[in-house]
Amino acid sequence: MQWHTVTTEALEHEFQSDLDKGLTSREAQRRLAKVGPNELPEAAPPSPLKIFLSQFTSLIVWVLIGAAAVSGLLQEWVDAIAILAIVVLNAILGFVQEFRAERSLAALKQLSVTTARVIRDETWQVIPASQLVPGDLVQIEAGDRVPADSRVVYATGLQTQEASLTGESTPVAKSAEPIPHTEVPLGDRHNMLFMGTIIVSGKGRALVTATGAQTELGKIAVLIHREAQAEQEETPLQRRLEHLGHTL
Repeated sequence: MQWHTVTTEALEHEFQSDLDKGLTSREAQRRLAKVGPNELPEAAPPSPLKIFLSQFTSLIVWVLIGAAAVSGLLQEWVDAIAILAIVVLNAILGFVQEFRAERSLAALKQLSVTTARVIRDETWQVIPASQLVPGDLVQIEAGDRVPADSRVVYATGLQTQEASLTGESTPVAKSAEPIPHTEVPLGDRHNMLFMGTIIVSGKGRALVTATGAQTELGKIAVLIHREAQAEQEETPLQRRLEHLGHTL
């Protein structure tokens, strides 16, 4: 659903929420059980040593190390040094690539927030941001980091810094007015707030439209996580090299 195109009244109806009273605690708990916590997907990162040692699990690498040892025994020092240099360079490149992927996930995690101001049971409360659900009514003001993707329903002088998501370095003015066009870049959705971006001025209220992996930031985290997993799986070329190693 393109939430930037609908009116606040339609938004209120779609999420079965109330722009004055918010959700009840019971309804929020029911939705939390359904959609899960408002957290970015992550896995326990392996230690740098484990990542480095994993670069030597391929049989073809051990064949090269064996060839270097044989060259050394035959006093073919140039060949031995060249082969070892290739093995070490391959290990360093593989380590750097995998370590950067892990650091990227950690950097995204730092953009999430710990608490959020939300109206529950007709009263404003400060709750863990991980407990936010679609339909929650949150309050934001200058200095806050947006806890989840949300549609602005009220704003006064509200501006955000979205460089972490869109690359736009200048503040973006926000309002509650719907945008009639569906195909609008993230940076031009002036009535949407995105998880991890910063409120630089003003204040407002917004209705949560997406949490966790469903947020724009969460989608990036999912892609990075999938890329890291794909790098750990054998490619057709790696399988052929492994077969070559057995043959050698």
